[in-house]
This record gives sequence, structure tokens and C-alpha cells, in this order.
Amino acid sequence: MPRKNFFITTAIDYVNDKPHIGHALEKIQADVLARYHRQIGDNVFFLSGADENSLKNVRSAEKEGIKVEDLVKKNSGRFYKLKEVFNLSYDDFIRTTSEKHKNGAQKIWQACKKDIYKKRYKGLYCVGCEAFYKEEELENGLCPEHKTKPELVEEEDYFFNLSKYQNRMKEIIKNDQVKIIPESRKNEVLSFINSGLSDFCISRSAARAHGWGIDVPGDSSQKIWVWFDALSNYINALGYADNGKKFNEFWQGENKKVIHVIGKGILRFHAIYWLAMLISAGLKLPDEIFVHGYITVDRYKMSKSIGNVIDPFELAEKYDPEAIRYFLLREFSPIEDGDFSYNRFEERYNSDLASGLGNLVARVLTMAEKLKPEIEKGTAKEPTNQGFKKIISFLWEKRKNSLENFKFNDSLSAIWELVSFSDKYIEKNKTWQESNRQAEHIVNLLIALANIAEMIKPFLPKTSEKIFGQLGVKFEEEIWNFKINKGKPLFPRL
Repeated sequence: MPRKNFFITTAIDYVNDKPHIGHALEKIQADVLARYHRQIGDNVFFLSGADENSLKNVRSAEKEGIKVEDLVKKNSGRFYKLKEVFNLSYDDFIRTTSEKHKNGAQKIWQACKKDIYKKRYKGLYCVGCEAFYKEEELENGLCPEHKTKPELVEEEDYFFNLSKYQNRMKEIIKNDQVKIIPESRKNEVLSFINSGLSDFCISRSAARAHGWGIDVPGDSSQKIWVWFDALSNYINALGYADNGKKFNEFWQGENKKVIHVIGKGILRFHAIYWLAMLISAGLKLPDEIFVHGYITVDRYKMSKSIGNVIDPFELAEKYDPEAIRYFLLREFSPIEDGDFSYNRFEERYNSDLASGLGNLVARVLTMAEKLKPEIEKGTAKEPTNQGFKKIISFLWEKRKNSLENFKFNDSLSAIWELVSFSDKYIEKNKTWQESNRQAEHIVNLLIALANIAEMIKPFLPKTSEKIFGQLGVKFEEEIWNFKINKGKPLFPRL
């Protein structure tokens, strides 16, 4: 079977400020999916980026007293640094001020031209969301996402004829032509569609934009609305403007899968506006939209005014970034809001990583070092113990099913069942004691460690690499000739 072209994207973030831990969560989730699909042999293209054309960037630059281009360059660099700190495997990081993005955004505008018209409009605009709201969508007169009062805007702008696609959009979502995960978010989108789709504004005056943004083709008095421009980043990074090879392989091709990983606050833009734009432009649709929850801190939404915003870089200076990856993936349901606390982080670290995986690796390698001549002869990749055989086979399948359904926490839970089984095997067989089966028991445990190391590869890539280094084998080898090199503890206790 030919390899599938697997295209996975994160949202591109507003760069009016520096990143918080919620931004890291989304990128780590997407990174796990990208690494998993590479592991099973798919041809992967993993994209992230920075949304630089928003009005909020203009206002932040004014507040700091610097040029907008300097602000977005500085803050985009901070977002890109997440890649280095959390070992993210992006294939590209697109900036919406780049020429390839600008050209692509203008091209899709032209491709949608039959559905674009101009009119004078008066509406309530939330700069935080970069979107207009109807009165009935507000909560006590405030934006439901940012809890701020929208601005009243009145000007002549361009609109997209979304109402034309009402029935088509309903069928696409209802029949899972574009699958929205979880089901509750799919129902949310259907409810919004059933309430009636209104045409939406897709430009702003150059004056209101302070001259910042991408010109509407043929009308330099208007800038393309930031969402209309930003959503096209997914195809622009693949070379849509030039009808490039990657665009035809990863987006327009037959043997492909496209997944958007986004937060719940921007679902409408992706599941309705973006899909309508693609239909209008005569382009293919993504296959799936995975919607994650938010991170709260000590039960409160992160807020500068409260002072509970978690800086991912400061966190990574204090703790092992691999442990942070583990906590964010293991602690919460991926589709619901999850609460971060330092106490809970340290509890999970000590129980699962230090006393769990780290302790198991250290125990087994300590025993193996004493029996090197007997162990380092080469062995088949299957344990002799039937219990090990069954659980390893079962957990590989469980991990696969969990990952393909975006259940990162369940997948890690499954892997840790093998950690627990190995601990119990040690106690039951007293593998530290000399016996005529001691070497056999330890080899069974080394085989289990190799399987654990391969299973955790998408989640904890550096830890996986360290374990294989300590075992002295590669998972893909036909025969494992263990070369034991115990090294330092994986996760020293906090």
C-alpha cells in the first residue's frame, strides 16, 4: 500500500503578545500526531505559524511605541522558539507577512470573487476575536470569548455570500464529509448553521487597519479581513499561489489526509467560513477538524489581570520539557478544559515518570549490567513469557486506536499499563535473585522496555531515544543485540 500524504496543521497564533502554556498544548498535541504518522510510514507535512496581520497587532505595537513589523517579528520569533524548547517537528512555520502567503491570500480572494460583493455596514466588532458579533450572540453585551465590549464599526466593506452555502454546509458537517471531533463540537456547528448563516464581512478599510495587512486585489483602499487571509495559510504554505507540488500532493491529491488541530474558540471560522471559502474557490476540503479544550490555572482562566498566566519558557527552565509534554498529554481529557497546577504537575511527575518509567528502566538496567555476557548474545524480539506477549500485542493495538481517535491521555495510560505489568513481573519472579531463569526474565524485561520506548516515541521523543541508547538497540533491527549502558536517571525525583 502506498504511503499516505498526511498534512497536519495547528492554528496560527496572534502575535500581539508572547505565548502561554495553552499555545504549547496545541502544538504538542499536533506534534504527537505528526510523529505517530511518520512512525507508521506516512509522508507527513506538519505546519504551524504566526498570524501577523491582525488589528490587535497594530494596537499592541502602538502601545509599545514600536513599528508593527518590529513587533510581529519579535513575537513570531517567540512562538517559533516553542519548536526548539518542546522538540516540535514542524516542517514549516508560516508567517502571514511572507510573500508566499500574501500571494496565496490574494489568489483565493480572486477565486472566490463570484461570492464577494461590497456594501455599507454597521456592526459590533471584537478586536480580540477579530470578528463581528450580532447583538444576540453577546453575553450581557460582552464578547462571549473575551468578556469585553465590542466596538461599533460603520464603513463600506466587502462581504462573502455565505448564506448561499447554508444547505451545502449543513450536509458537509452532518455527513462527516469534514469530520469534527468531538461530536459535541460537531453539534455546536450544526446548531449555528441551523440558526441561519449570514453573509460575513471579509475586509476592513485601510484607514481602520492603519495601513497594515494585505491589500484587497484591485482595491488598495481596503485590507483583506485577517481571518480570510489567515485561514488560507494552510494551503499557502503548500504553494497554492504557484499551484506547487506539495499543494497538489497534500491538499488536492487523492491519497491524502488533512487534519486541522484548533482550540474551541475558533471552531466557527474553521468549520464554516474556511469550508465555504474552499467550496467557493473550487478546492478540496480538509478531512478532519480536531478541537481541543483550554487550560485553566488553579481553576481560573488564564488572565494577566489575575496574574496566573503560565509562561511555557519559564516552566521549561524549571522542569524537563519532556515531563511537561507528558503532563499536558496525560493529565487532561484532550477535548475538555484542563486545570494546570504546580502541585498536580509534581505529583504526576514523581508518580508516573520518576517512580514509574524512570525507576523501571533503572531497575532493569541495573540487573542487566550484572549479567551482560548472558544477555548481550542477541535475542528474538518476542518475550518468552506468554503474559508479556499478550499485553504487548494488546497495548500496541490499544495505543493505535487511542491515537487515531485523538485520545492522547488514553494512549499514554495504555503504555503505562506495560510499565506496571513489568514492575509486577519483577516482583513475582524475583528477577534480582540468581536462578537458572534470571537471564531469561531480564531479557523479557529488556524487550518490554524496547516496546515501551517505541510506544512513547511520538509523546516523549528524547526519552525514547535515551532508552534505546541505554539498551544499545534500534527497534527496527531484526535481532536485538543488547549493549547495556545504564547512564543517568531519566527522571530524577523532584
